[in-house]
Amino acid sequence: MPKLVKRKIKRGIRISKYVIYKETVIDQKENFLSFLGAFIGIGIIAFCQKQILNENENIFLIGSFAASSVLIFGAIQSPLAQPRNLVGGHFISAILGVSIYQLFPDIIWLTGPLAVGLSIVAMQITKTLHPPGGATALIAVTGSAKIKALGYYYVLFPALTGAITLLIIALIFNNLSPNRHYPSSRRVRNIIRKIFNYITFKKTH
Repeated sequence: MPKLVKRKIKRGIRISKYVIYKETVIDQKENFLSFLGAFIGIGIIAFCQKQILNENENIFLIGSFAASSVLIFGAIQSPLAQPRNLVGGHFISAILGVSIYQLFPDIIWLTGPLAVGLSIVAMQITKTLHPPGGATALIAVTGSAKIKALGYYYVLFPALTGAITLLIIALIFNNLSPNRHYPSSRRVRNIIRKIFNYITFKKTH
């Protein structure tokens, strides 16, 4: 095998390792912050559900939030984990999922793929691509009778409120270490910091 080809293969392997392990090969403090952020974020959503609903009504705690937690706490520099993607992805996908179910109720072979496919396209167009959003759309058409009965309330509770809850926790725990910066855009971080400083200043005066 020519040396040039070998060098290219080795370089490709090095780049692949960097891309694959960049977000996972971190120290124990980073691991702990990822765990703590996900634990508290999901915990708050579960606690709110327990206070508002009985234990048999699993409406607030939808599965797509677990996938979102992996992104926003474990791969915080990913473009798919940014605030716009997190909130917008769940919101848009929830609207589409509910709308499709309203138009074609009980036609699962049609509503399932239609909800996921359209949510992907909508997220791409709006630049809010967030993989768990596809699950949010799918849950709207395949979830329990209680979730389907929510109608467009599903967009607000749990989709939007859950995403915002996770975002708030991510903004806190993903900035507790000098090695973690969230969101990845410095301009957005500065805007959020100014808003936070304004709120805290108002509260103390």
